[in-house]
Amino acid sequence: MGWLEGKVALITGGGSGLGRAIVTRFLEEGARIGVLDRSAAACAQLRTELGAAASVTEGDVTALADNRRAVADCVTRFGRLDCFIGNAGIWDFSLPLVKLPDDRISEAFDEVFAINVKGYLLGAKAAVTELLKTRGSIIYTVSNAGFYVAGGGPLYTASKHAVVGLVRQLAFELAPKIRVNGVAPGAIPTDIRGPRSLGMEGRSIATIPLGDFVEKFIPLGKLPAPRDYTAHYVLLASSENSPTATGSIINCDGGMGVRGFPRAAGGSDL
Repeated sequence: MGWLEGKVALITGGGSGLGRAIVTRFLEEGARIGVLDRSAAACAQLRTELGAAASVTEGDVTALADNRRAVADCVTRFGRLDCFIGNAGIWDFSLPLVKLPDDRISEAFDEVFAINVKGYLLGAKAAVTELLKTRGSIIYTVSNAGFYVAGGGPLYTASKHAVVGLVRQLAFELAPKIRVNGVAPGAIPTDIRGPRSLGMEGRSIATIPLGDFVEKFIPLGKLPAPRDYTAHYVLLASSENSPTATGSIINCDGGMGVRGFPRAAGGSDL
């Protein structure tokens, strides 16, 4: 019997990468799943592969109406909601301040924060009524960049620091009925893309040789697969196994925080 038997979880960005790995792991643990994803192809594939075990909604996490539709679809299918997981995100490919184009910086800031921060806030807003009924929980995907520099550029790092604040504030506001926590993964080989406003929407983190970097500079010396992070979400989603956890973030970055990042060859961009 799994840790999440009888539970229902809604995951944003569940069509690929870490989100897809969470979907698979939660199903294995006995949960039923709702997914909100903007990719029509990914949604179609999920419906084909998961069938009645999942409620799949195509939509945009930056729109409150789409978040509410995903919650409604999930509750209509399964009758309840026990956990909301804000996971959809984009990365800025570590673009430094001095290389941010003057004429795009405002648009890029708005895009990164809309998806990485506002999307999480809107998801919580849409889910809170149902989570109050089940005394459920919220889990946000943070990042090592939520605590340390060099996990991205200033846009991404600032957005993930904002998510840390969101975890803490909502944990305070929604206690004692809803627990709010986060998981902060380190390096991860996924298909996460960049901002459209910077012309990076077709670029994938998978094109970066993360394995070489991890082996040289991360204490655990191994590039994790997306699945390697999923147990942390299972733990926090389980009210039986993490009943005292709220306002907490599991930092599972392979030791980046104790080792730190080297500066890239060639030194500063200034």
